[in-house]
Amino acid sequence: MHRKKQGEIEWLEFELLSKIPNVRHAVFLRKGGVSHGPFTSLNLGEGTGDDPAHIRSNQEAARKVLGVDRLISLVQEHGARIETITKQAQSSDLPPCDGVITQATKIGLMTKHADCQAALFYDPVHHAIASVHAGWRGNVKNIYAAAVEKMKLEFKTNPKDLLVCISPSLGPEHAEFVNYENEFPESFWKFQIKPGYFDLWALAEMQLKECGVLVEHIEIAKICTYAHPDDFYSYRRDKVTGRNAAVITLL
Repeated sequence: MHRKKQGEIEWLEFELLSKIPNVRHAVFLRKGGVSHGPFTSLNLGEGTGDDPAHIRSNQEAARKVLGVDRLISLVQEHGARIETITKQAQSSDLPPCDGVITQATKIGLMTKHADCQAALFYDPVHHAIASVHAGWRGNVKNIYAAAVEKMKLEFKTNPKDLLVCISPSLGPEHAEFVNYENEFPESFWKFQIKPGYFDLWALAEMQLKECGVLVEHIEIAKICTYAHPDDFYSYRRDKVTGRNAAVITLL
């Protein structure tokens, strides 16, 4: 990934998406915002206990970096619901969901995360994008398959054309699931790297490949949010904390 900076705000960009002229994206780090305490400083997540005015200020700063008309912020519920965004859509129009897709331009599709995976999708043939939130519950419900199917239905997307990039998220050394036999289907157990610890990055890659996404079209950051407190919020590490965000937009 490439690290970028504008003023005090810093973000990461994926190699797969960074050279596409009509797509802009960012995985925002926790720097350059106005939040304090456990939310320091670019907290982009509502409902975290942070001052709502600080969150609005941080989101406005992120919007300006990307140069979009507005950000679409989801009420994420660890499900597999995917919504289609129109040119006129506002965040308040959406029901709770964990993924959005669109062909509309200058709208930033934002997924907030603090250990979960934020996945950005781009269909270069039909010029369509998606932003998806996948915690372990989303993996169990296979939200990646739901997103691919929604793009096929709405935009005639061929999975082989898709580029999919997954943000920094919980790494194998910190992904402990003591109740995995009750939480995970048995097909997930092969991703256990040591007793109770799972490689969710490899699991995500498998689910995307099963959808028909080509392995060379998948970029997984493989940066652990738990292990890098200067850049990333981590719910597992801190409990009371803010949210990073991954955003993608069409130009």
